[in-house]
Parts: sequence; C-alpha cells; structure tokens
Amino acid sequence: MASPRQSWLRNLTDEQAPARRLVCFPHSGGTAESHVSWIPRIRPGTELLAVQYPGRSDRFGEPLARGVREMSTGVADELARLEPVPCALFGHSLGALVAYETAVRLSAAGRPPESLTVSGSPPPGRAGTGRMHLARDADLWAQVCALGGMPPEVADDEELADILLPALRADIAAHETYRPVPGTGTLTCPVRCYHGIGDPLVEEAHLPEWAETTTGPFTLTRRAGSHFHTFVDPESLAQEIQDPVGN
Repeated sequence: MASPRQSWLRNLTDEQAPARRLVCFPHSGGTAESHVSWIPRIRPGTELLAVQYPGRSDRFGEPLARGVREMSTGVADELARLEPVPCALFGHSLGALVAYETAVRLSAAGRPPESLTVSGSPPPGRAGTGRMHLARDADLWAQVCALGGMPPEVADDEELADILLPALRADIAAHETYRPVPGTGTLTCPVRCYHGIGDPLVEEAHLPEWAETTTGPFTLTRRAGSHFHTFVDPESLAQEIQDPVGN
C-alpha cells in the first residue's frame, strides 16, 4: 500500500507570529535540509520554510511526484492555508520551475508572492530540453556528481546511490519534461535571477527571458560556482534574497 502524502513544507525557524515568509525549493535530489545553513542569516520576524519533495528524507517511501505542476499545486495549496503575510519564493534548478509555478498558482488565488527568486534554470519557455533523465543509472549518477551536486562521501557510496537514484531521476525528469501551460498569466512581483558562472546546464544568453514572466522589476546576478553556486557562500545569498529588489 502506498504511503499517504505528508506535508510539503518544513518550518526551519521558530517564528510564532511571522511578519514575512521565505519559502525555499530545493534542486533535483535535494531536501528541505539543504537550507539549514540559511537559518543564522534569516532576519527576525521571518519564517523560513523549505519544501520537502516526496520520496526522500522524512517522505521516503511516498509515491514520487509526477511533474512540476503536481509539486507546485501541493505547495501552493499549503501556503494558501497559512496566515497571509508577505511571502518570498526562492528556487534553484528544478526548484526554480516549481517556485515559478507556485507563484503562478498563488497569484491566481489572489495571494501573489512578494518576490520570486530563481537560480540555475532556463526560463519557462526554454525549459524541458534535457535528456539526462534517460541515462543509465551509472551515467546519471556520474553526471550529477560531476556537476558538484553530491558531497564526495555520498558520491562514492554505491549503496546510497541505489537508494537516492529513483527520486533523483524523477526530479530530473520533472525538470527536463516541463512545459509551461499556454496562456499562463504574467506575474506582477519582482523576479530575481541568479546564474552560476560556467553553468553547463543553463545558457546565460537566455536568462533575460525570465523578465517576461512578470510586469514587475527584474534583476540578473552572476555568481561564481557553476551550477551549484548556491553551495558557495550560501549565507550571503540568503541575505541578498531578503533585500528588496534594487537594494
């Protein structure tokens, strides 16, 4: 029997009456715990939530999500049930698309986010072109490890690779088969985009097209660290995301 779905959100802080909310969406294979290092940089009054995709960590054994829209629907539904406070969304790689689709759903429900920050992903109209999810297990694992997405002690553990690969493949498939729904409404919130210099998965020339997802302000920032630049000085990244766009 399949395990029942658990909550999509994990609260990483202890704000009893938050004045604002920051929601983080992990990369393919990532967990909510990926953002624990951000906790010391979260400002007073801000609630830090991180998304836990099914099939990993405390949701291990649950049916894997079938795509970006299933993920974003689950997250948006939970956020809509929380006390309404200004809410910023941040997503990296797969998480960027899930965060974007969550922003679309929240906006359609009359709860638009305060801002959307995306990283390590082509814009929606350019997504869905990869074939990594079709690779053999060994090749898929090697490609992910070569990108810097796994600590060395994890990358060299074959038994752990066997455990992690199904969720990792499902996440990459969700990213690489994503297509935006034609006629999707335009956001009104500020959109920030971060690009890791030298990222082999993202064509930098296409990133300004993220501006087309909103009528609000748009900024594009380059950071050292290639695709997983978010692991390089994550504290400063967390601080920047909490600043108003233009600061």
